[in-house]
Amino acid sequence: MHSFGYRANALLTLSVTVLAFMCAVASFSDTFNHPQPTVDIKVVSFDRFIKSKDGNEGVSMKLKVVSDLRSLFTWNTKQVFAFVAAEYESPENALNQISLWDAIIQSRDDAMIQATFRNKYPLFDQGSNLRSKKFNLTLHWHVMPKTGMMFTGKRELTGYQFPTQYI
Repeated sequence: MHSFGYRANALLTLSVTVLAFMCAVASFSDTFNHPQPTVDIKVVSFDRFIKSKDGNEGVSMKLKVVSDLRSLFTWNTKQVFAFVAAEYESPENALNQISLWDAIIQSRDDAMIQATFRNKYPLFDQGSNLRSKKFNLTLHWHVMPKTGMMFTGKRELTGYQFPTQYI
């Protein structure tokens, strides 16, 4: 006969092994999901474009975001972190990336975004690099699963330009 401690150890070991196997299968099943979210971002207006006394430029703009991120959700998705970033080049940096808006989406029902908003975070550039500068608006997402690896993606929309005059 086996002792109580031996039986408890065997049961615990079996339980942990089965749990680890189930987590591995759940993580592996996400590799077959190929999401195709739709994204449309428009600049409605530039509310403010200023140059401060220290030479830095700041922009406040109104954006309209229409996106369908429901394809990012599977049975293994805990939440999705999404954010809109303005991306442009400057003489000092090959890529400047400034977050304008973000959201944590916790359910498939909330993954349809139709919002008009002003940038949640300020867009400031160190120097006078923004006037007439072309920029891209990109929706980035980070999918956080219940188990397994986190994966990311983005949709980049090009063809935007900062104003030529200060407002």
